[in-house]
Amino acid sequence: MNILVIVAHPDDEVLGMGGTILKHAKKGDKVTVAYLTTGITSRRSTNYKTNPRYETTKKQQVEIRKQIEELRKDAKKVCKFLRVKKTIFFDYPDNELDTVSLLKIIKTVEELTKQTKPDRIYTSHFGDLNIDHRIVYESVITAVRPTEIKVKELLCFELLSSTEWSFSYDFKPNYFIDIKDELKSKVKAMKLYKNEIRAYPHPRSIDSIKHSAGKWGTVSGFIAAEAFQLIRKFEK
Repeated sequence: MNILVIVAHPDDEVLGMGGTILKHAKKGDKVTVAYLTTGITSRRSTNYKTNPRYETTKKQQVEIRKQIEELRKDAKKVCKFLRVKKTIFFDYPDNELDTVSLLKIIKTVEELTKQTKPDRIYTSHFGDLNIDHRIVYESVITAVRPTEIKVKELLCFELLSSTEWSFSYDFKPNYFIDIKDELKSKVKAMKLYKNEIRAYPHPRSIDSIKHSAGKWGTVSGFIAAEAFQLIRKFEK
């Protein structure tokens, strides 16, 4: 089975489905992870030069690019650890996907799916607080409309500190994957993102990640689980 994971930022893939990625790989599935944004620029006073609304000096551009490359090195380490077959990076501005033409992002996702030919796509949830997550979902659901690209299954996952912080909490999981044997690896993978871990009770803390797996485990009858919302499935 070809699996395509489409996320906005490096670390989204681990928070949302790190255990499931490894489980797919163990089964022999080919997993591709695609990151649509740089994942770093929103934390700086100025944005990377891909966004013309911001002016940066050459020195600032070099520093920002260095930060982006460091984060991508971490992402590659994570993907190697989780046995991901292919990792793809795009340069859309972090936390500012709403400043980019939606059609442009959709075309990027269309081309991505044509190249990878996935049987199943995982992506962020449409109700997330983070604007990038919502736009990624909208781009994916549009790009893989049934008359264009026949992807058999489309699922969304929750992202700690985004899905639950919307407070409307539209995430309604109906598909659960047992990650009892993968939870330790998920935690190790998250730790490879050196600058993304927070102290408990922040949702992006190690304890919170474990608690989330336990919570969805109690819902589904597993020791630990990751939860997904099945958006659609086609079957002949």
